[in-house]
Amino acid sequence: MTAYDDSNIFARILRGEIPCERLYEDEFALAFPDIRPQAPRHVLVIPKGKYVSITDFGAKATAEEITGFFRAVSLVAEKVGVAGSGYRMIANAGPDSRQEVPHFHVHILGGRNLGTLLVTP
Repeated sequence: MTAYDDSNIFARILRGEIPCERLYEDEFALAFPDIRPQAPRHVLVIPKGKYVSITDFGAKATAEEITGFFRAVSLVAEKVGVAGSGYRMIANAGPDSRQEVPHFHVHILGGRNLGTLLVTP
């Protein structure tokens, strides 16, 4: 597993070195709009701990961190108005998924019909 890089953009956002529009924040998570939205509502939710991927998060986070993070994801979906109509939650993990930032994060996408997700070999 890749070591956590403290210089990644999300670590810098968490430290306040890079500004963001904070849509939600608590002791477990921070949520802000994606800078390259792929849907009318596209929000990133990041845990405050140093986790490279969902695999790393699942292996190392406490039960309280895991519960708090996923509770934050559901609260953010409500806050941005997609919980009722539906949304897609995506977490890329590793180079084959094209994970761009080596800090675990979830994309919440919604605000329109997202269509069928097709997975091809």
